[in-house]
Amino acid sequence: GTELLTRLKKALVEKEDVALPMFTSCSPGWIKFAEYYYPEFLPNLSTCKSPQQMFGAVAKTYYAQKIGKKPEDLVVVSIMPCTAKKFEAQRSEMNSSGVQDVDYVLTTRELGGMIKQAGIDFELLPDDKMDAPLGLSSGAADIFAN
Repeated sequence: GTELLTRLKKALVEKEDVALPMFTSCSPGWIKFAEYYYPEFLPNLSTCKSPQQMFGAVAKTYYAQKIGKKPEDLVVVSIMPCTAKKFEAQRSEMNSSGVQDVDYVLTTRELGGMIKQAGIDFELLPDDKMDAPLGLSSGAADIFAN
């Protein structure tokens, strides 16, 4: 995105000293590893939150406002394959609305166990309409098709 382009412009055009290469910030395991073992590379990390945390922030700010609720009245549960996402959700800086962006994180294994324990058979569930709280698409992808 624009963060990388901004860094490249500063480095290549404006000849400024910037932190390159830029490293991903989407993995909380990687972030913790870098913080502990390679703090000198922290400026190289993207300032973007992970997709999990971005969703939580949007849910607790934009969506809460859209439905007329306070952020603290919403509960965001994330289903993720990595146990490090549980740690990430509890980091003190993950609170865009003044409350934690993501309240609970279940691993995919935990969710699978809950589904099995509840005896849910997806083949036997009736068809239903999908909810679309933020719409189905924004049309932004059209920019890349042209």
